[in-house]
Amino acid sequence: MISVVPLGSAMAGVLSDGYVVVKEQKEGTQLYNKGNFGYPRSGGGVDLDIVEAAFLCEWKRLEVLRDGKAMTFDELFGYAGSVLDGFDIVYMVYRDLRQRGFVVKIESGTYDMSVFPRGMTMSNSRPLYMVKAVSERTAIEISEFIGEAGDVHERQKQLLYGVVDEEGDVTYYNMFMRDPVGKVFPSRPDRVPEGVLARDRVFVFGQEDAEALRSEGFFGQLMGSTLQLSLIECCHLLGKGRMTLRAEDGSKMGFEELREHAAASQDEFDNRLAVYSDLRERGLVVKTGFKYGTHFRVYEGSPDDCHARYLAHAVSDRDLRMWPEISRTVRLSGGVKKEILYGRVHRGTVEYLEFKWFRPRGPGCWARTFSTAMTRTVSPGMPSSSAAVRLSVPV
Repeated sequence: MISVVPLGSAMAGVLSDGYVVVKEQKEGTQLYNKGNFGYPRSGGGVDLDIVEAAFLCEWKRLEVLRDGKAMTFDELFGYAGSVLDGFDIVYMVYRDLRQRGFVVKIESGTYDMSVFPRGMTMSNSRPLYMVKAVSERTAIEISEFIGEAGDVHERQKQLLYGVVDEEGDVTYYNMFMRDPVGKVFPSRPDRVPEGVLARDRVFVFGQEDAEALRSEGFFGQLMGSTLQLSLIECCHLLGKGRMTLRAEDGSKMGFEELREHAAASQDEFDNRLAVYSDLRERGLVVKTGFKYGTHFRVYEGSPDDCHARYLAHAVSDRDLRMWPEISRTVRLSGGVKKEILYGRVHRGTVEYLEFKWFRPRGPGCWARTFSTAMTRTVSPGMPSSSAAVRLSVPV
């Protein structure tokens, strides 16, 4: 077997204003062209971001000098944490992606880093992912997700969140806007069925009335010849003029009266109603998602002929979500082979955001890829440093 060892000692860089400068032209060129690290300097060499420098220092590819003295990795890590808010979380996500073989560049502003497509570099492609690095303990507003997903879509890129748990493992979530559409658009029936309110549900008695609602839009649940409707279903139908309603005392109830009755006893009723009605207007069949821990399960066609494609949850602009909650929801939806949608109610409209668990698959281990550019072949019997031995893998 042929082994390889590093060429000489680690290259040197000088800490300067939060960056590390590698002035030597040959070493800078090697870092940029072969490893895709840093930004070229006028006249040669490269400027390394502090995250890149810490990564190279950890792998003993770089010696960082501060005031002429070499810094240990822990000293550099501590310094980086003092000048970059959340450095530890950003570093763990950066390190994980680099070790998966991706080319990663640190960003300023909204996103923490950009990631190039699998097997691609800065010289032959553009970034595919914009990444935010967060702790599992971070709370975030859904409106922030929506804004970022829309912004990244306009840039023709994808949004990734790298979530670092308390043990340092990184889980990735892909987020993007969705525009769900179904095939069920009920026609207006010849007769307008009447329902009777019974506390938190509505009953439609009489087979003809029940069938008129069930056959056209798959509303409610049949109990023999009687149809049971949820308050959300009934509110939607009342608002569309497709049924009438009487209270338990026989008095007539309109849409607004039923909405107020429901909102008084059910949390987030108005938001849920807005999402329900919007999904129905899109030709989708909407049923309760209680058994899945979400507001709705959503079908593209007849529930008798297909499985639900989506699980949907209604949220407002100011709704906060914690990552453990998102993780549970996404894992559950994946386990039952459905897609999870968050429907954000905003100024009379509904926008849909999808979360997916994502596994970045790079072209290979960074250590093997980069070491082929940094090493020389050792003939059998030639002395070498066992601590620095790497296998040579074609790239």
